[in-house]
Amino acid sequence: MIKKLGLIINPIAGLGGSVGLKGTDGMVKEALKLGAMPQASCRTKKALEQLSVIKDDIEILTCGDDMGEEAVLSLDFKARIVYISNKDETDSTDTAKAAKIILHEDADLLLFVGGDGTARDIYNAVNDKIPVIGIPAGVKIHSPVYAQNPSKAGELAKLYLTEKITRLEEAEVLDIDEDAYRKGKVITNLYGYLKIPFEKRYVQSRKAGTPLSDKANQNTISYEIIDNMTEGVYYIIGPGTTTRPIMENMALPNTLLGVDVVLNKKLVIKDAAEKHLLEVTKNNKCKLIITPIGGQGYLFGRGNQQISPEVLKNIGKDNIIVVATKQKVSELYGKPFLVDTGDDNIDKMLKGYIKVITGYKETMMYRIN
Repeated sequence: MIKKLGLIINPIAGLGGSVGLKGTDGMVKEALKLGAMPQASCRTKKALEQLSVIKDDIEILTCGDDMGEEAVLSLDFKARIVYISNKDETDSTDTAKAAKIILHEDADLLLFVGGDGTARDIYNAVNDKIPVIGIPAGVKIHSPVYAQNPSKAGELAKLYLTEKITRLEEAEVLDIDEDAYRKGKVITNLYGYLKIPFEKRYVQSRKAGTPLSDKANQNTISYEIIDNMTEGVYYIIGPGTTTRPIMENMALPNTLLGVDVVLNKKLVIKDAAEKHLLEVTKNNKCKLIITPIGGQGYLFGRGNQQISPEVLKNIGKDNIIVVATKQKVSELYGKPFLVDTGDDNIDKMLKGYIKVITGYKETMMYRIN
């Protein structure tokens, strides 16, 4: 029996990440002006490639042009176009209309591509009336309706469509206020629940906040970093509350949700975009200080797309310094750190064990998957 698979791509998802806009809502023109390149279609193809072995057994119900049609036909899947936008630039109303049509076509599963805003649009349109899997492509992805990466989204879809996985679970749809986010404040709201095929190995966890008890540990980590800074080396300080005390204890302004660059304990680039980091890392000795996302364990690919595969290639794994409080590590319950850079070769380069600074003169080794 032929299975029906819905597919909706938010083609502007993730545009604001590499150029440091911390989101795309209402910022498309500015992101493109700054040189952002669309990523959603490429990430969709990585998911669909995992379904190629069952392509004769599925019909993909999708949208016209870059909302799905182009990606599907490029991989020779059977497709039926059920929605075509009449706008030059698609928006949330297109996502909602397409989702409702796919629901009424009795699709067995809906794949959607985007970030937390897209998940919210899907929820508003179909509630929990159809199983879904999110393919991560946005800047901010806190919702556990998303798979860990595009390939795992495709693998999970394949297992569900071939009935090797039948269990469905409710997963939260979370979204943050992007205007507040750009000002360094994280205001997260729960909007509802979507049903997802559940297998722990494939889906991401929800993001966890930083407890007050971690503050002292964060300070000891910062002193370990500062005391070992080398003259003439550029230090790229990634986003997060764990890295913030490094800047504060050098009396430097900090971009909580962005990337700053320090040389000789002086701020040289504030809130850097990918192009700034490429310039710095091309011909200079650099070290990158990064912290995993609490509860999820992501080092790259969630909220720090400025640190692109090209930037990571310039820096090299040996010059990446991971900082994490003992509590943040323990709350991963042994699950590895995750990377989803969008470049398979860079993901492979990062795979293996890495040293983590957990306090003053305290380190541990932890696995990156």
